[in-house]
Amino acid sequence: MTPAKPICRLKKRPEFLRVAEVRRRWSTPGLMLQVALMTPRKENDPRPPYRYGITASRKVGGSVVRNRAKRRLRVLAESLLPDLARPGYDFVLIARPESATRPYDLLISDLKTALTKLKVTRARPPEGGVDRLDEVSGT
Repeated sequence: MTPAKPICRLKKRPEFLRVAEVRRRWSTPGLMLQVALMTPRKENDPRPPYRYGITASRKVGGSVVRNRAKRRLRVLAESLLPDLARPGYDFVLIARPESATRPYDLLISDLKTALTKLKVTRARPPEGGVDRLDEVSGT
C-alpha cells in the first residue's frame, strides 16, 4: 500500500457544496478562498491532510481564460498549501477575472492573505518550508 499524497483534489459537486455551505470565505483581487473542516477521519484513514478544489465560472472569461486561471490556481495551491495551511481542512479556490492575468507574486500574496484572515495557517512552517516558499515566490 502506497502512502497517501500530502494533498489531493476535490472533484465531486457535493464536496464543493459542503465547503460552500460552511460560509467561511475570503475574497482578494486574484481569488476567493473557501474553507471547511474535513469530515472526521477514522483511524487508519488514507485520506491526505489537505484537499483542494478549483472552480471558475463564465464570469471569469471564455474557456481559454478560465482554463488558464484554473491552471495558475492549481499550481498555487499545490505549491503553497502543504507549507502554509493547517492540516484537516478542505479548500476551494474560486477564480476571479483577474486570476488569469494577475502577476504570480500577487496571487501568492492573495492566497497567503486569505489563509491568514481565515485563521487556517500553520503556527510555524515545516522544516525547510521557508526556503521552499522563497523559491516559489522568486525572492
